Amino acid sequence: MPQNNTLKGNHANSELSGEEWPRSKAAKNLAPGLASLQWSPGPLGRAISVGSRLDVEALQGDRAELVPQHETKLYHRRWFMLFLFSAVSASNAFMWLQYGIISNIFMRFYNIDSLAIDWLSMIYLLTYIPLILPVLWLLDNRGIRDVVLVGSAFNCIGAWIKIGSASPSLFPITFLGQFVCSVATVFVLGIPSYLASVWFGEKEVSTACSIGVLGNQLGIAIGFLVPPILVPNVDDMDELAHHISIMFYITAGVATLLFILVVFVFQERPKLPPTQAQATARSIPSEQYSYTASILRLLRNRPFILLIITYGLNVGCFYAVGTLLNRMIIDHYPGEEVNAGRIGLTIVIAGMVGSLICGIWLDRTKTYKQTTLAVYFMSLVGMIVYAATLSLGHLWVVFITAGALGFFMTGYLPLGFEFAVELTYPESEGTSSGLLNCSAQVFGIIFTICQGKIIDRFSTLAGNIFLCVFLLIGTIMTGLIKSDLRRQNANMLAKAALLFFRRRGRSRDKTTEPQR
Repeated sequence: MPQNNTLKGNHANSELSGEEWPRSKAAKNLAPGLASLQWSPGPLGRAISVGSRLDVEALQGDRAELVPQHETKLYHRRWFMLFLFSAVSASNAFMWLQYGIISNIFMRFYNIDSLAIDWLSMIYLLTYIPLILPVLWLLDNRGIRDVVLVGSAFNCIGAWIKIGSASPSLFPITFLGQFVCSVATVFVLGIPSYLASVWFGEKEVSTACSIGVLGNQLGIAIGFLVPPILVPNVDDMDELAHHISIMFYITAGVATLLFILVVFVFQERPKLPPTQAQATARSIPSEQYSYTASILRLLRNRPFILLIITYGLNVGCFYAVGTLLNRMIIDHYPGEEVNAGRIGLTIVIAGMVGSLICGIWLDRTKTYKQTTLAVYFMSLVGMIVYAATLSLGHLWVVFITAGALGFFMTGYLPLGFEFAVELTYPESEGTSSGLLNCSAQVFGIIFTICQGKIIDRFSTLAGNIFLCVFLLIGTIMTGLIKSDLRRQNANMLAKAALLFFRRRGRSRDKTTEPQR
């Protein structure tokens, strides 16, 4: 089976397989900036440093001819690939929260306690941890199409299993269906940055990543809004089972349609790469790439390790808030299940706007660390304000403060993905984002369980203060991350080299013109 990967070249299929970095003595004497673009199996930190620059004066004689220039192209169908993937991600994210946002109704329907309902959400987080490394291996060896295809298949199967669980005695069946859907999450959650790098140009890659993340957030938004509408809090158990069954049939139908579209429409990657950085990554010979060595290089990358921790703290807090939102709202505003869903919707809609704005901002400014730090700090401020105003007795205040919290906390998601790609280039985008998500799942489980216990024993305020403490720690750690933008350096070096070659070519043409 051919290997399709952002990092590994495929000499059988790739149109760029013949364009490899030369390894002659002259190549070793290239300017430091260009030399750093050559692949080395050693520590990734030596590949491209923040101080790398193209010393065009040093490029003399035949040295300029050693730097390869690849043909790049943007395809219109890239947008369809992105939106199809986003729809699959949205479908899966909806099923994550379809129980938690009406937890009191499902607790009564299945006659279970709050912890069992919380595990219907936390199973998404737990499943991710042991499966992420095998899925990343699959992504490296089989490519993005196979990974998205398997993910959409699991999503579809899990949705159909749930249809058979619309009875008070069948909680194990609904848990099985949720578990199968949670497996699908492992295949889709870390794809946005990978897909954006493979299909999109330098000036739109962050926006594309934001849209990919936005798809997941759209599913969460629908998960907050639709279940309270489809499943009202009625006393008759037969009527309640009917409403639950309708919700399950709708989700299964949508998941099936998306699976069919992925089978027949979704593609691996464009024929020509969209950027010089992507072209360089494609040209790396497969025999020089090791999945295990790639993971080890990432784990030795100190800025990336800090980002893994800070991303996990922030997104883990978001998972805890999303899972426990119904309990927090009902505790202060009894009987407001529908408004609890609307508040969750407000959080996510505001976050979708934040994600899109942050992506566009990154494409224009490339200020990755500054933007990440600012948004992280504002997430902390938003959490403090939300915690302080939740018990005031005014729902309209909660809508405003929750929206502000969502704008920054959810807006942080694509920032983390894109910052990770910059810090880890030329490693696989899927690997870096997968490790970020793994950290988020670990902290999400810890925070959800701990905050739930704190709320039960003390109060919702104490539970929210618990999250604020860890957001403060994450903000401080974010400030310590070294901004080493390797992908941007690679693109700038390639552009500078091309400009130099053109100028040098024009200079040669002038010197060889016959004198009249």
